[in-house]
Amino acid sequence: MENVLICGAGVAGSTLAYWLARNGFKVTVVERAQGMRSSGNPVDVRGPALPVVEAMGVVGRLRDVATRTKRVCLLDGDGRRIATVGLSAGKGEELEVPRSDLVTVLYEAACGDAEFLFDDTIAALRQDEHGVDVTFDRAAPRRFDFVIGADGLHSAVRRITFGAERSFVRPTGIHVATTSFGGPVDHPEEVLLHNTPGRLVAVHPSRDNGGVAFIFRAQAENVDHRDTARHKRIVTAAYGDAGWRVPELLERLREADDVFFDAVSVVDLPSWSRGRIALVGDAASCVSLLGEGSSLAIAGAYTLATALTSASPTGFGQYEAEHRARVRPARRTAKMTAAMLVPKTGIGLATRNLAARAWRWSV
Repeated sequence: MENVLICGAGVAGSTLAYWLARNGFKVTVVERAQGMRSSGNPVDVRGPALPVVEAMGVVGRLRDVATRTKRVCLLDGDGRRIATVGLSAGKGEELEVPRSDLVTVLYEAACGDAEFLFDDTIAALRQDEHGVDVTFDRAAPRRFDFVIGADGLHSAVRRITFGAERSFVRPTGIHVATTSFGGPVDHPEEVLLHNTPGRLVAVHPSRDNGGVAFIFRAQAENVDHRDTARHKRIVTAAYGDAGWRVPELLERLREADDVFFDAVSVVDLPSWSRGRIALVGDAASCVSLLGEGSSLAIAGAYTLATALTSASPTGFGQYEAEHRARVRPARRTAKMTAAMLVPKTGIGLATRNLAARAWRWSV
């Protein structure tokens, strides 16, 4: 029985843990956080991810926690509707689920057959042709046959194995901050979007507690992704003169404990593996702005588990070739998505709104 260490208990890490354990591996997952995280706006489970979660037997649980979102409404500065666009979420071909609920469901599916170590992370890795010696921050050192980095955009496994983050992570000029709304939203079937040039505020429904997202264009800053106080100051400065309900929503952000903030970035690596160490999910290929990254993470984790189970010496290469073919189209559309979601200029915003008015009649 080969033993595998997965760094990160998020979407990719828990999915990978489930499938490796199911296929006879001894699996350990180490997670820096003290427990399952509660933050994050809704994400989509669709495309190649759907057959994976169906095979895991968790679709019923995901449907229980899925949002009821049916429409996206574009609002002007006074809250008047500019356009309403219908969505297909929840009609069978995809599910929209709060990220925290998705991670919890996947973790619960995996934790019975895998060991999870919370409040710890990898400090050092030393590999040879037979395995990898792992030094943890807190736990005693251990040896594994394989180590997989599923630890997100700021991956410790990638940094230790491949080099500094700046060599592989390219910011797009867009930043995202999210927090909970503090209770149910007024429109449980509608996402409300308010734009000004280079800025977006979104109020998103969920089952019990809606979410707020601030998505804005700004020059990349050297900001610690764990410095929440600094994140709140950056967002407040970016939206200080905005209208609609933005002052109220900024106040919620400043008082919140469950704030997520980061730069939207693209990860570019010539290879996703080195020896017995590999990357999956955002650690390997962060490309998404609209939640598609979760579906890619699920599909990539399943592909990696299948490749490792094949016992082929080219397993990592097989996984990478197959999953890169899924990532490329998402990467090509990322720039267009950003232009539609957060237009840079007033003219761009007016053009987007005009297109949305025309589109609404066909949905």
